Amino acid sequence: MDRKNLNGLVFGALFTALTCVFTMVIKVPTLGTNGYVNIGDTGVLLSAWLLGGWYGVIAAGLGSGLADILSGYPAYAPGTFIIKLLMALAAYKIYKSLGTKANGKDAAKAVVYIISAIAAEIVMVLGYLVYEYFVMGYGAAAFPSVISNSVQAGTNIVLSLVLIAVLEKSHVWERAIQRR
Repeated sequence: MDRKNLNGLVFGALFTALTCVFTMVIKVPTLGTNGYVNIGDTGVLLSAWLLGGWYGVIAAGLGSGLADILSGYPAYAPGTFIIKLLMALAAYKIYKSLGTKANGKDAAKAVVYIISAIAAEIVMVLGYLVYEYFVMGYGAAAFPSVISNSVQAGTNIVLSLVLIAVLEKSHVWERAIQRR
């Protein structure tokens, strides 16, 4: 295994753990279903933006799915894995395609982060609606969770934007990846 793949695995494992912890640290039950609101999407978005590629996408899905299993929500784990994986993929693809145009421009880069975060959170809200409606069998009772998931989305967008700004200002991430 070459150094690049080893570093990808190590950072992937780190982001898997961070996403799992972010998801488990605050859990507020949702309206209408047996789910919960959390701040795990912050880990999902940071995985997409900082790790990117398949390492970031898999870390987002695994960390979130693992949190469901460890928190006593195993019925949600398969859906969560897929939804969070798709969230990270959407955020990464948008960030990668628009981010190159914003290179070096702080305001433009912030807009790219916002657009990619909003797109990812739309994937989350719609993903859980479909999962709860069809797979979990809640039917129309799944619709109130759109409200809870939208609150989760907004909270995580703000939190992830604050954290990415802090990480970029401190250059911690750049120093970490330079050692790779």
